[in-house]
Amino acid sequence: MDPPLISSPIIPSTSLFTPKRLLGIFCVINLLNYLDRGAIASNGVNGSRGTCTEGAGTCTSGTGIQGDFNLNNFEDGVLSSAFMVGLLVASPIFASLAKSVNPFRLIGVGLSVWTLATFFCGLSFNFWSISVCRMLVGVGEASFISLAAPFIDDNAPTSQKTAWLAIFYMCIPSGYALGYVYGGLVGSYFGWRYAFWVESILMLPFAISGFLMKPLQLKGFVPADLMKEQVPDTDASRVQVRNTSNDRDESLSLKEEFGDKSSNDQSKSKSATKMFDQFSRFLTDMKALLLDKVYVINVLGYIAYNFVIGAYSYWGPKAGYNIYHMTDADLVFGGITIVCGIVGTLAGGFILDFMNNTLSNAFKLLSVTTFIGAAFCFGAFLCRNVNGFLALFAIGELFVFATQGPVNYVCLHCVKPSLRPLSMAMSTVAIHVFGDVPSSPLVGVLQDSINNWRTTALILTTILFPAAGIWFIGIFVHSVDRFEDDNEHQMSNVERSCAIPLLHEKTGESSTSHA
Repeated sequence: MDPPLISSPIIPSTSLFTPKRLLGIFCVINLLNYLDRGAIASNGVNGSRGTCTEGAGTCTSGTGIQGDFNLNNFEDGVLSSAFMVGLLVASPIFASLAKSVNPFRLIGVGLSVWTLATFFCGLSFNFWSISVCRMLVGVGEASFISLAAPFIDDNAPTSQKTAWLAIFYMCIPSGYALGYVYGGLVGSYFGWRYAFWVESILMLPFAISGFLMKPLQLKGFVPADLMKEQVPDTDASRVQVRNTSNDRDESLSLKEEFGDKSSNDQSKSKSATKMFDQFSRFLTDMKALLLDKVYVINVLGYIAYNFVIGAYSYWGPKAGYNIYHMTDADLVFGGITIVCGIVGTLAGGFILDFMNNTLSNAFKLLSVTTFIGAAFCFGAFLCRNVNGFLALFAIGELFVFATQGPVNYVCLHCVKPSLRPLSMAMSTVAIHVFGDVPSSPLVGVLQDSINNWRTTALILTTILFPAAGIWFIGIFVHSVDRFEDDNEHQMSNVERSCAIPLLHEKTGESSTSHA
C-alpha cells in the first residue's frame, strides 16, 4: 500500500501568493537593494571634495558624502565596497541556516537589518560611522540574494526559467540606473542623508511582510517540523517504557537519577555536537562546490565580469563627467543603464530559453555576448565625440547585461537542489571578494596615479575579454543539469511531497491532497 500523501502546510490558501506575484515582490526588493548602490555612487549623494586654487587662494566647499567627510578617492572607493564585507560574511551563514530555519523567515530577518542600517546611514557623522552602517546593509541583503533566486527557479515554468531569472536580475542595472537618477535628484534638492531615509521607509513594508506572510519552502529541503516528527523522542520513549513495565520501575528510577546528574553535561554535549554537525555539513557542501568544474568555471568568469561592472557602476558618472564634461552625468548614465539593462537582461534570458536552456548553451551565450559587449565598450571610450561614445557604450551595455540570466541559471542548475542557496551565496562571495570589492578602490588608486579617466576606463574594460574566454572554456566541459536531483539524503515519498516547489498558480482545485 502506498504511503499516504500529506498536504503541504505552506502552500498559500489565498490568491495573494502566486508564482508571478512572488516574482514581482522579489523584483521590487531587488530593485531597492540596487537603487541603494546606485544612489551612493551618484554625484548627488556621493558628491565631491572641496578644491582650492593655488594662485588665487580661493576654495570651494565639497558636496555630498565625499565633501562632508573630506574623503580621497581611495576612501571613497572603500566606502562603496564597505557593505560587501557584511554581505560576504553573512551570505554563507544564511545559506547554511536555510537547512534548519525556514528560508522565507530568514529573508524577513535580513530585510529588517537592511531597513535599520540604511536609516542609520543617514545619521552617520564621519567616515567610520557610515562604513559600519554600510557593512550592516550588506548583512541585511545577504539573506535575500542567497535565497530569492532558488525560490524563483522553483516556481518558474520549465520553458521560461532563464526568462524569469532574467526578469529578476534585470533589477540590478535598473536599480543602479534609478539610483543614479534618484540620488542625483534627492541629493541636490534635499541632501544626501534623505536619500537613505527614503530607502529605509520604502523597504519597511517588505521587511514586515517577511514575518507576517505564510512562509514558503524550497525544493530539496525537508520542512523542519516534518524532520522533528521523524526523530524519535528519547525522553518520551523512556517514560512510555516505565508506564508499561511496572516490574522495572526500580531500574528505570536509577537510570533517571543518573540522567538527572548528567543532564547539564548532555545539553552542552548536544549543543556542541549540533554545531559540529552544521560545520561539518558546510565543509562537505563547500567541497562539492569546489570540485564541480562547471560551477568553478562559471564563477571565475563571473568574477572577471563583475570586476568591470562594479567599477563601471561606481565610477561611471564621474568618468563621463570628466572625459566628456557631462554636467548631467547621473541622468545620462542612469538613462542608458536602465534602458540597456532592461532590454539586454531580458533578451539574454529569452534567447537562452529559445535556444533550449542547457548549461552548454548558457556558456555559449555568456562568452559571445561578453566578447561583443567588451569590444563596443572599448571602442566607446576611444571615441572623442560624446554622441559616438553614448551610441557605442549603449550597444556594449546591451550585450554585457545579457549575461545576467544565463550566469545565474548555471549557478542554480549545475548543483543539486539542496546546494542552491550555498551555490548562490558562495558565487556572491567570490564575485565580490575578487570582483567589485577590490575594483572600486583599485580604479581609484589607478586614477590617482595616472590622472586620466579615459586611460583608466580603457584599462578597466580590457578585463571583460578574459571573462569571455573563461566562459568559452565552459562550453567544452561536460555538464549535467541537476535540478531534478534529490536531496543529499534519500527521501521518502512523504518527504518528496514536501520538497517540491510549493507555490502554484491559484486554480479552482484544492491544494490539499488526501490520503
